[in-house]
Amino acid sequence: MSDFIFEPAEFVPFKDREVIQRCRNIKREDIEKHSNPDFKIKVVKDEDMTFMWFADMISRLKLASDSGEKFVMIVPNPWPGYRHVARIINRCRINCKNFWGFAMDEYADQDGNIAPESWELGFSHAMLKFFYYEIDEDLRPPREQFVCFSDLKDINDYSKKLADVGGADICYSGPGWTGHLGFLEPDAPELDKPLDEWKTLGAQIVTLSPFTIAQNSLHGCFGNSGDLTAVPPKSATIGPADIIAAKNRYDNHGITVGGSLNSWQRLMTRLVLHGPVTPKLPASILQTLRTDVFITETAAMNIENNWDIGY
Repeated sequence: MSDFIFEPAEFVPFKDREVIQRCRNIKREDIEKHSNPDFKIKVVKDEDMTFMWFADMISRLKLASDSGEKFVMIVPNPWPGYRHVARIINRCRINCKNFWGFAMDEYADQDGNIAPESWELGFSHAMLKFFYYEIDEDLRPPREQFVCFSDLKDINDYSKKLADVGGADICYSGPGWTGHLGFLEPDAPELDKPLDEWKTLGAQIVTLSPFTIAQNSLHGCFGNSGDLTAVPPKSATIGPADIIAAKNRYDNHGITVGGSLNSWQRLMTRLVLHGPVTPKLPASILQTLRTDVFITETAAMNIENNWDIGY
């Protein structure tokens, strides 16, 4: 028992000490247990995580291609790995003409202006470069079916376009350090609403949490060197209503710092999967929905003090 008791810093978005302690103590062998049978949690090998995610994407695209039915996907933070999905699409000649892709989020400047497709550090640029344009032209969907926030004249057009095509068939996601889903931040003033009202919100321009700016400053596209000034201060993001309306959800937990055992996601994973459902832990809304959750062994490790490991 500690004899030094203190309150978390005021700027920490979620600071219920009792809940945090309970979730901190959740062991690897108990992390898959949940009271909602439709909220399915599975721990998988670290090396299997990306393969399983891409296999899910490709299988859904193949089924849609074979049936000729429209298929709508909300696609998270793009990265070069999407090229592997495109290569399999090309190799297997999967017709994606009926595929609609909606980017989950994008950066914005201090005035809420969304980063253009031409900005090489932006999600829109990367999504198109690493995914859309890697698909053979005779297989890829029309450009207007690959919706990026940089395409919008009005932020409200995003949720309307998504609803007009019937909503998402699948929403892929993974929590950030704050527990954000997309860029739905727990401390964004634009999202400071009671839960019932928060759940009805569509796409928004929001202020990024300082924690998210710090987290993303470690991303390779920003030089992975902690340059806080390299990350824009605001973002455009999918809304809670868009996620809730999706027919299926697939949530990944497995981010570590440079492939080490250090992971800011280890506690947040426990909080959003087993803590209260609240806008202060945005990804916690998935607990109430039919969702498949996958956690790597590293993210599921017991949380224990270890003086032998530094930052």
